[in-house]
Amino acid sequence: MIKKEPFKRDSNPKKVVIWGASGFALVIADIIRMRKELVLAGYLDDINPQRKGEQFAGSTVLGGREQLEQLAGAGVKNIILGFGDCKGRLKLGSFLKQLEFSLASALHPNAVIAQDAWLGEGLMVGAGTVIDPLVTIGNYCIVNRGALVGHESIIEEGVNIAPGVNVGGKVSIGRGTFLGIGSTVISNIKIGGNVIIGAGSVVVKDIPDNVVAYGAPAKIIKDNGDNGNTEN
Repeated sequence: MIKKEPFKRDSNPKKVVIWGASGFALVIADIIRMRKELVLAGYLDDINPQRKGEQFAGSTVLGGREQLEQLAGAGVKNIILGFGDCKGRLKLGSFLKQLEFSLASALHPNAVIAQDAWLGEGLMVGAGTVIDPLVTIGNYCIVNRGALVGHESIIEEGVNIAPGVNVGGKVSIGRGTFLGIGSTVISNIKIGGNVIIGAGSVVVKDIPDNVVAYGAPAKIIKDNGDNGNTEN
């Protein structure tokens, strides 16, 4: 079950660190600069330790996960996930929560979010997105620029909705699923967990767990493993 949190904008400025320091992090940093309640304190890069101390997008790469204890000691307890991989976001989000860090969200000020939508933690909501009434968005999701999510849809944890995706009303999308750029899902469709929907696809029938589907209409083309929708 998704823990529902009502959408609200925090009026108290807080320091945040972005986990990630590449292209997606650039977008997150830009959103932070637009939001007066957020102050960027740096980046974490757990993949490239040699980048420690490097200047990137208006701040500094602080290092990797070895910096977490120091950040907590300095009172920096808010982290934004600055990368797009669904499984990675689920795993890291769970890890940080166990360490009692807060997963902050980057919500673009030009996004249109219904007041009775329910949003989880650790989200990225891009410019020009529309999230309709009674939509539920689980933890660690991405609703990227220009995406539309129709009324009463349920988006489970770790879903990545790419730019320009159009999700109809009363759609259900399972944990850790990726919807490729420009894809469309008609109303009343159920898409399982750990699914990849190819760019430009049109989903007109339910899609089960753990598959890759592509085309207009979308058809299953191969398996996508069987462990992407498990708890971390």
